Amino acid sequence: MECKPGDLVEVKTEDENIIGILMPRPEILDPNILVIKLDNGYNIGIDKSKIKSITLKEPYERHETHKRQLKHNPSLPNVTIISTGGTISSKLDYRTGGVYADYTAEDFVEMLPELENIANLKAKSIMHIMSEDMCYEHWKAIAEAAAEELNNGADGVIITQGTDTLHFSTAAVSFFLPNLSKPVVFTAAQRSIDRGSTDAFMNLICAVHAAAKSGIAEVMTCMHASMDDESCVLIRGTKVRKMHTSRRDAFRAINDIPIAKVHKNGKIEYLHKNFRPKTNEIVESDTKFEEKVALITVYPGMDPEIIDFYLDKGYKGIVLAATALGHVPVNGKHSLLDKLERARQMEIPVVIATQTLYGRVNPHVYTNLRKLSVGRGCIFVEDMLPETAYLKLGFVLGHEKGIEAAKKMMLQNLHGEMTERSEANEL
Repeated sequence: MECKPGDLVEVKTEDENIIGILMPRPEILDPNILVIKLDNGYNIGIDKSKIKSITLKEPYERHETHKRQLKHNPSLPNVTIISTGGTISSKLDYRTGGVYADYTAEDFVEMLPELENIANLKAKSIMHIMSEDMCYEHWKAIAEAAAEELNNGADGVIITQGTDTLHFSTAAVSFFLPNLSKPVVFTAAQRSIDRGSTDAFMNLICAVHAAAKSGIAEVMTCMHASMDDESCVLIRGTKVRKMHTSRRDAFRAINDIPIAKVHKNGKIEYLHKNFRPKTNEIVESDTKFEEKVALITVYPGMDPEIIDFYLDKGYKGIVLAATALGHVPVNGKHSLLDKLERARQMEIPVVIATQTLYGRVNPHVYTNLRKLSVGRGCIFVEDMLPETAYLKLGFVLGHEKGIEAAKKMMLQNLHGEMTERSEANEL
């Protein structure tokens, strides 16, 4: 019988017999090493070349507890939690040390009984993927699943995923749900939901309140407003960015203010005057997208042939995360002007956003900026975040081709991705 992680095994080597639990092998460990957890709690590595035999002594099976059936309350709104993976939907298997996705609506209510009094919950897992591995096909699946749930009785939808690329997902889904009529709330966690130090409980309960009761028909994030467990903020999906690797309040509204603050008692405090109101319209998904779009960070001394690389690979659009007001090298051997002219001749749109994040690009302040806008046809996208510009250009090129058509759509404010006046807010 083949042994698997979690099994109690006896390993016979040239020198000794070892009894312990077979552990998953970390990817960074030599593949020729077998890991065993001893009875004293310590892990040891055994060279496979020295192993004579491995005998199964006790197979391991996770014992699932009986889950009580949730009752539908017709007086409460219906909320679907769509899981894509990530820390918030993970459990720790303490026997093997592995983390796995295993949460249902019953699990969420078991951990947070108050959820049962907020909404009728439905849990649906559509994938299990690390957020850094996400791409167009995953954003497409999320948007289509959200639209399906909203059109089949859900009053709001919650998406759970990993935090690292949460702001990419919210921007993509914002464009993919053009006529959204109900809340779509992304939430996440820095630590798994079964750990005492988790931030998942606060984020999740606020997300359920927002999906069930808010009058906001937008794609939003719902994460901690501060390091304290007092409230969360709802931030528009096209204006949010992760600004810290580990803090609970890592997600901030950039050049905008949060739409609302959600308190843990369910009170929703509206902060923004301009948001799409909730309606009863059917939600449509529009997921046409050009995947061959590049997001390039501009830096001093960069090789201009980076632009050639993408043009030669058949890319249909480029977003430059330029410095400050939209500057790129334009003089000397590192000048990008000839490469940008090549892109224009090929009818490949080049979009200029700022890597400073706060503030906006402006093609009229300096001569070098006018060389990009007037001279090379680059599209300056106001205070749009580079990541949002990347997702928007892919969406635009899925519908229109050519520089002028792309420029018209890129400069049209579709989902609050550009503001008339930038605000560097701090809550």
